[in-house]
Amino acid sequence: MEDLDQPVQSIVNLLKALAVSLLIAIAVFVTIVLPAEFGIDITGTGSMLGLNALSAEDNNPEIISRPGEGDLVFRQDEIEILIPANDGLEYKFFLDMHSNLTYEWGSTSSLYFDMHGEPEGDTSGYFESYGAATVDEMSGSVTVPFAGSHGWYWRNDSDKDISISLKTLGNYDVIGYR
Repeated sequence: MEDLDQPVQSIVNLLKALAVSLLIAIAVFVTIVLPAEFGIDITGTGSMLGLNALSAEDNNPEIISRPGEGDLVFRQDEIEILIPANDGLEYKFFLDMHSNLTYEWGSTSSLYFDMHGEPEGDTSGYFESYGAATVDEMSGSVTVPFAGSHGWYWRNDSDKDISISLKTLGNYDVIGYR
């Protein structure tokens, strides 16, 4: 086996390399980063290189509303819904595309539900289900993929009426019972 002599850097050489890299980092920060990110141009190189224009942009995003959308006011509602024995019903809200509905409901007994939405103007019977189960309470939020009616179908398979307390929060119109 050969004995390889590898040069070992002295501490002095390592400190010199550290000092040079630190000076380069400071120079880049002062001449490029400060003018581009913060609009601080100590040396004048930011204006020569056109970097000051980058920091001049307004960082407050503009909220754009498309025509016909965004007209739904923010509201908070609470309603009691009675599901008759051995029957079912729907309760719906109108939401714009990508709107969010926060909800919480609880009932006196477990019952089947299907939370779903139907696109505005669709006559084919299409609906998109967001979840279905048999439970006595549920809470969460849904961001809807299209404008239209969104809500719940509840089915009571018992021989007694079931009362549901529903709380909602968001930008929507109440359609109500269907």
